[in-house]
Amino acid sequence: MTTPPAHPAQPAPPTAAEPPTRPARAARPRGPRGSWTPAQIALTLVAAALSLVWLAPLAWALSTSLKSPTESVSAPHWIPRDLTPESWKAVIRAGDIPNWFVNSVVVSVCVTFVVLVVSALAGYGFARTEFRGKPALLALTMAGLMFSPAILGVPLFTTVRSLGMVDTYWGMILPQCAPAAMVYILYKFFQSLPKELEEAAFVDGAGRWRIFLTIVLPLSKPSLSAVGIFTFIASWNNFLWPYMVTNNPDLMTMPNGIATVQNAFGIVWPQLMAGGLLAGLPLIVVFVFFQSQIVRGVAHTGLAGQ
Repeated sequence: MTTPPAHPAQPAPPTAAEPPTRPARAARPRGPRGSWTPAQIALTLVAAALSLVWLAPLAWALSTSLKSPTESVSAPHWIPRDLTPESWKAVIRAGDIPNWFVNSVVVSVCVTFVVLVVSALAGYGFARTEFRGKPALLALTMAGLMFSPAILGVPLFTTVRSLGMVDTYWGMILPQCAPAAMVYILYKFFQSLPKELEEAAFVDGAGRWRIFLTIVLPLSKPSLSAVGIFTFIASWNNFLWPYMVTNNPDLMTMPNGIATVQNAFGIVWPQLMAGGLLAGLPLIVVFVFFQSQIVRGVAHTGLAGQ
């Protein structure tokens, strides 16, 4: 008895879980790894030249601070013949550096916090709400950009003295918390946010405060970081207002304290350079660790093309 011939196996139909395969694309030819284009080489050379230009004053200040007073006024040269840390020791012995540092940190951190709160609320209010007199109020706020802080020194001091805040932390902090520029930066950023996100949250029943705290602020981290860093640096470098509002050595900030030490020494270049580096060292550290946040913040504020 003969057996029937076996039927050839039929291919199984493709299932939904197995998508049809696509033909592989031909790999693009790549150059050798690590090769630089002429444009990259040119940009790198320009960046290196600019870096040297910016670092040269810091290197010269450090070199001068390690020289003796006699060598500092001799023929200019970069490398000290006799390295000596006496200028640094003299500045530290003559001043209360730890106390001045703490005062600067307290004032700068408080000013940064208040400016962030005020400018975020004001910028969001101008960008997303409509109320009577909004154009006039916005113009009045932006008018603060036209006045130098030196012009406002006398009226501010009169106000602070009438409130009894001379020689106090609040007297140094509150007058620095009128951030017209920071309000404008965040105002432009909030305008660039898509309104559809907030409208969808409104449909889901969220209120204005909940939208601001849970949607707007998380999206604003780059701009808030840039505003906070700029404010901290400006407050730390502020010499004129703390000098006007306090004569108490226990409340002096780093710039004011270092200035008193330098006045005590007279024109002695190693001590002057050592004092300047001590006052600016925290800002150098802030810039080194937060430069990426500064770049991202400026890129997200909407001011990069203006």
